[in-house]
Amino acid sequence: MATRFGTSEQMHSSKQMRTSKQTLALLNALVAKPTQWHYGYALSRETELMSGTLYPILMRLEERGWLETQWETSEALPEDRAGRPPRHMYRLTAGGRAWATEALAAARGASKSKSARATLKPARQHTRILLGDPELERA
Repeated sequence: MATRFGTSEQMHSSKQMRTSKQTLALLNALVAKPTQWHYGYALSRETELMSGTLYPILMRLEERGWLETQWETSEALPEDRAGRPPRHMYRLTAGGRAWATEALAAARGASKSKSARATLKPARQHTRILLGDPELERA
């Protein structure tokens, strides 16, 4: 089925969604307690994401089928919340947990390879100096 995001196959492909630092922070918070319902405000505090950043990410995850949402029911409201409006709750679906785990692992791997490349650069430069690289001698 085609949607504004592409085919349903593309929607569920982890390669189709860019995982920004903000998305990774949210995924990290959701994966920490994957079966628990989370409130937007609590996620905002935990991830330090502003609502203008957090809620669009939550909506994209829900549209892709990786997040399920529900409204807090009035029966489930604690006494201290009586009379207050219900809150929207979020949690990862089974597919969302698998995708989130994969995305976080890929981000950790990318982070490790970046730091490995950064530590190799001085060593390569040192080798070029020892081998008498003419470009380095001119600099």
